[in-house]
Amino acid sequence: MKNLNINYLFLTVLFSPALIGCVPLVAIGVGVGASTGAVISEDRRSGGIFIEDESIELKSARRINQQLGDSVHINVTSFNRIVLLTGEVPNETMKQQAEKLVMSIENVRNIVNEISISSKSSLASRSNDALITSKIKARFLSAQKFQINHIKVVTENQTVYLLGRVKRQEAESAAEIASSTTGVLKVVKVFEYLN
Repeated sequence: MKNLNINYLFLTVLFSPALIGCVPLVAIGVGVGASTGAVISEDRRSGGIFIEDESIELKSARRINQQLGDSVHINVTSFNRIVLLTGEVPNETMKQQAEKLVMSIENVRNIVNEISISSKSSLASRSNDALITSKIKARFLSAQKFQINHIKVVTENQTVYLLGRVKRQEAESAAEIASSTTGVLKVVKVFEYLN
């Protein structure tokens, strides 16, 4: 019964809109023991890179919050030390400032700056984005065409960003699944391709 409760908790947290994109971190947090090692071991990043990505995200969010405050809504997603910035800022200066702040973080290899210049998104919009991400992840699981932890999904204003170290066929399958999901306006691939 204990394993059933842990698995139920894990699946509940996996699809929780507040934690989208943090599946491996969540797996560590719920203490699933051996299955945690399985999540990390199936990731194409080394354990060290995995931890660096988490550190990059935390440090970047902290610096952005300290320097730019509440006038911006910026999400930081790192995969294999390539950072995707999404969200909204009021002007181009702040967009560039956010990029510089993140680039100053140790171990960042590259930045894909997709921040839009607009007013901050509403709670309803962010909730809809979280729902879209959850639907895509569920469809990835259902399709069984690749390991879902090989691809990170980020949704911002109904645009879906796909990150990961993938084979070309995996990338195409993921993009097709994401683009055919209800509510998705656009899919942007931010992949590193494996030979």
